[in-house]
Amino acid sequence: MRNVAILLFNEIEVLDFAGPFEVFGVTGRQSGQTRFSEPPFRVFTVAERGPVYARNGLCITPTYLLDDHPQADVLVIPGGGGIHPDGTRYGTRREMHNPAILAWVKRQAERAELVLSVCTGSFLLGKAGLLDGLAATTHYKAIDGMREAAPHTELRPTQRWVDNGKIITSAGISAGIDASLYVVGKLHGHAESVETARYMQYDYWQ
Repeated sequence: MRNVAILLFNEIEVLDFAGPFEVFGVTGRQSGQTRFSEPPFRVFTVAERGPVYARNGLCITPTYLLDDHPQADVLVIPGGGGIHPDGTRYGTRREMHNPAILAWVKRQAERAELVLSVCTGSFLLGKAGLLDGLAATTHYKAIDGMREAAPHTELRPTQRWVDNGKIITSAGISAGIDASLYVVGKLHGHAESVETARYMQYDYWQ
């Protein structure tokens, strides 16, 4: 069983974290499946503090805090946020300047088997220096912000996800579902990703 840790922070985009949570949470749990002796993924959330208030006011209690959680085998960094008219940054645009979050992301990424960012979660990977010399994608409306966060990264904004081996980045919001299914296939075979998508009735996935 691999531990999947999903980072939470205020103004996080709901589907950015909930989509991957669902994919990894239901993988291998379909009725009648006998391939796995136990669920292949244990999914939990981690935040600097709680509760966390996502976009549109959704209140979430994180499972763990930054200094007290199981080691992540798969690290998921969601996105969400922007800049208010008065210049105030929120979501990833604020957290990309949060030393505690960046140090945690870097530390966990060094130990994890795979790292997946969703949408502007790539900003945090970029600011942590984890995308230097690599290729990446993000939300199509966040390209300028990505250039600021990851100036030494090749941007591929037209790709749904970009796989660098250990580090995978996805485009915006719903693309996190696709990238998570891709990770399932990478770790357990394409047939497992197809079965997971079929169980979710996620028809986009092939």
